[in-house]
Amino acid sequence: MKENNSEKNLSGTGDLGSLSRQQLKELEAREKNGFQKALDWIIMILPVICGIISILEYKFIPDGITNRNPQTYLGALIVLIAAYIIYFLVAWIKKMRGNLPCIEKLRYRAPLFSALFLLLGGYDYLTLKTGILTQPFVPCLNAVLNIAWEDKAYLINCTLHTLRLLLLGYFSGVIVGLITGIACGYFEKVRYWINPIIKFLGPIPTPTWIPIIMVVASSLFKGAIFVIALGSWFAVTVASMTGISNVDKSYFEAARTLGASQRQLVFNVAIPHAMPSILQGCTQAMSSACVAITVAEMMGVKAGLGWYMNWAKSWAAYDKMFAALFVICIIFTVVTKVLDLIKRRLLRWQNGVVK
Repeated sequence: MKENNSEKNLSGTGDLGSLSRQQLKELEAREKNGFQKALDWIIMILPVICGIISILEYKFIPDGITNRNPQTYLGALIVLIAAYIIYFLVAWIKKMRGNLPCIEKLRYRAPLFSALFLLLGGYDYLTLKTGILTQPFVPCLNAVLNIAWEDKAYLINCTLHTLRLLLLGYFSGVIVGLITGIACGYFEKVRYWINPIIKFLGPIPTPTWIPIIMVVASSLFKGAIFVIALGSWFAVTVASMTGISNVDKSYFEAARTLGASQRQLVFNVAIPHAMPSILQGCTQAMSSACVAITVAEMMGVKAGLGWYMNWAKSWAAYDKMFAALFVICIIFTVVTKVLDLIKRRLLRWQNGVVK
């Protein structure tokens, strides 16, 4: 009898262990009471309510300053609300088909979307309605959207120049950083000679190099690439070197026992185990590149969003400056998201292990 009971317990444990993550989430969802379910629905509908509040604030509170083409911002709010409603409907349809992660993501992000709509309404009230934020130094969102649309051809051209400069500098720094970081992490003799250079050049702030580059570089474009690449190189080098240095020595000993060559030890043992640290360094390098590119584009290049902001500021065109700033934020957000997706794809074996 005891043996049968123990077998049943073991089989029950095995059944629980064989459950997928989605099935476990379904079990957790079933434990929610009626109040919790109602609260979830309220939270998911709240962004639409907050969006409507922002529209009512924009339409019915009198403007404190002149507001030309007022329908632009109103249209943008409607588009955002419509996009969220479509997202909500897609998540709800997937939930009805048994796919819970999409509705859970929506539930998790809904408070952020609500806060975004309230933030837009608050900013509009402080600028367009009351002028508490000094005009014209802090333009309202409608003015920013209008000028962005009017100057869209120039903004697109500057955006393409910024992306070219960013990607050239970033990938140049990442490639060189991977070479030096892997070499320093695996070969002690290389680390002996390169590590002092890393410690000496790495902490120097990017703007410090500008006077030197303006004298030494053959062209300001190449100098700007160097400024961006330098920050990326330092982040990737340190992360790669640290990741490979922290690989357990027993892995190398086991590989040597199995007859692995030096090349196989580097590419099949060291780099795969250091990949989380390397990818984290690539993400940090992108952050450094995003900071450096604005400084680099103020060195004298003929186009780019950083140059555009500097030019708009010199003419006191603050609405154009804010338009370029928003474009920069969107670009860097998208680029960072793409890097995050690549990181999740390459490190998919960590799913469920690292929170």
